[in-house]
Amino acid sequence: MGEGDEVLSPQLRRGNRIRTIQASLAIEHNSLTLEQVTAVLDGKRVLGLPREIQEVRNAFAAYEQLPQWQPHNPNHLLLAHGLLMQGLVDDAGRWRNSGVGIYREQQLVHMAPPPSQVQRLMTDLLAWLKQSTVHSLVTSCVFHYEFEFIHPFSDGNGRMGRLWQTWILSNWKPALAYLPVETVIHNQQSEYYAALSAADQASDATGFVEFMLQALLVAMQEVVLAASSRH
Repeated sequence: MGEGDEVLSPQLRRGNRIRTIQASLAIEHNSLTLEQVTAVLDGKRVLGLPREIQEVRNAFAAYEQLPQWQPHNPNHLLLAHGLLMQGLVDDAGRWRNSGVGIYREQQLVHMAPPPSQVQRLMTDLLAWLKQSTVHSLVTSCVFHYEFEFIHPFSDGNGRMGRLWQTWILSNWKPALAYLPVETVIHNQQSEYYAALSAADQASDATGFVEFMLQALLVAMQEVVLAASSRH
């Protein structure tokens, strides 16, 4: 057990992991409720779209696999995407080979770099991640922003960016693997996208980093409160 894990009981860790998965997928329009996600992970039959049930199973498998990967290893990043998007896209675990734009309410808000640049940009980003001397809290937020800017995959970039930020944080403090920051983001979804867009327009990630740090603080406070209420 890593430092800080004693704060979280096994039940609280599992509960937070389920909340994380449900919220991360809800951001991507998965309609399954917390109760349904729990039932899927308990192996029970759930009435729902097969794709949404597959998304839950994939996400749980990916989060459980986190300790086996290295945050700065491109092959591990590709393996994670392959697991997260297995059976959902044809190119799971591979960099995208076509252009992609991000739309909000049918309006283009970000045109990602061309596919010919993706591998180079991701290699540079992961090399920066490995060598960064900035505090892990800030590093994880900067990585999250740069990852979404590059949009290296044809699909699953949002959930993958959140997964990898969780891994960067938990590589620093193991208990943070169970931090349900996705729940906070889901509750502030419009602000999350606004922070991403503002950072794009300003060519400066500071505003997004500040938003994410505040979201992390709220998530940490919720975990501490939940843990203390059980004592």
